[in-house]
Amino acid sequence: MHLEFLLEEPSAKAALEILVPRIVGRSATYRFHAFQGKQDLLRNLPSRLRGYRRWLPSDWYLVVLLDRDRDNCQELKSHLEQIASEAGFQTVTSAGKNETFRVINRIAVEELESWFFGDVRALASAFPRVPDELGRKTKYRNPDAIRGGTWETLEKVLQKAGYYRTGLPKIEAARRIAQHMDPARNRSTSFNTFVRGLRVLIA
Repeated sequence: MHLEFLLEEPSAKAALEILVPRIVGRSATYRFHAFQGKQDLLRNLPSRLRGYRRWLPSDWYLVVLLDRDRDNCQELKSHLEQIASEAGFQTVTSAGKNETFRVINRIAVEELESWFFGDVRALASAFPRVPDELGRKTKYRNPDAIRGGTWETLEKVLQKAGYYRTGLPKIEAARRIAQHMDPARNRSTSFNTFVRGLRVLIA
């Protein structure tokens, strides 16, 4: 089995290159394709999927991951489902029982950085001056509900702890935090939905 990941930005690629092997083990091979932002991925996704449709081997699957940002989650998911359908693909959502699907569409709520707040122990291990009790504060208990942008919030948390005074380097931070993450303890609902989607495949 082989998984092709279509991701909106290089920081997602940096994190998933570390996390996916921990989720699927040796059950699959994988390759990660980073686009230059959400709109770039959405703009190119129809033609990319049509291209895959012409040659995709029977044991290859496509995983599309986008940040919700401030979009309506259901509308964004429906848009991804429509793009896949128009390209001739069944998705894990649209396929009926016992039907074969080839595409998994997943959304990080509201951004990839919420997955980092879902594992505060990993965040504190990567950046030791971040207090361990951060995850017990009301604002961070539900990482998918953090207001004001999780990227901006992560930057403020790290700067308050004395890191990245001149701005958060997203790729470096993503790779650094992901190295300490344990998928089994993550509190982000959207991260756990992503994990379940992958494990449906390898099961």
